[in-house]
Amino acid sequence: MANNLRNKGKNLTEFPTSFTVIDIETTGLSSINDEIIELSAIKVVNNEVVDKFSGLVKPKARISRFITSLTGITNEMVQNQPDITEVLPVFISFVADDCVLGHNVNFDINFIYDNLKKYFNKEFNNNYVDTMRLAKKYCKFPSHSLAYLAGKFEISTQGHHRALNDCMMTLRIYEEIKKIHIPE
Repeated sequence: MANNLRNKGKNLTEFPTSFTVIDIETTGLSSINDEIIELSAIKVVNNEVVDKFSGLVKPKARISRFITSLTGITNEMVQNQPDITEVLPVFISFVADDCVLGHNVNFDINFIYDNLKKYFNKEFNNNYVDTMRLAKKYCKFPSHSLAYLAGKFEISTQGHHRALNDCMMTLRIYEEIKKIHIPE
């Protein structure tokens, strides 16, 4: 699905105090040809973590060795997991109409949007904040990748490329960027 055909929410550059951090892991980079294999989210209300969601998804195709080495998610780990039509509605219910926050979040939103449209004929049009965009605006670093920013802010990258761990890293990075923009 072409990006201009998606009815996505607004890309915000503000610092909300209530939002849901999202991250997914996939079998590749194409939201049309590849599949979601993990969905995670952390709900934040008034700057406090109030709930977490994480679920593995059984894809139709096998997970490549490259994706397994990147994420640590194996075919054995997902073989008895529900498919996307079971996990996605639970994830969407968890996120509700919250503003979503993520790192390079358009990637995640495009996969979620396209799967929601394909399987349920619904749109994912929550407003969103992209921590990579905020980092580019407020942090003069040579890189704005999640791992690089985590290193600069002394945040553990253990478990990087597992969705819930990446949500936590994103949340911590968001808090650090917020301190730069809005000093305490």
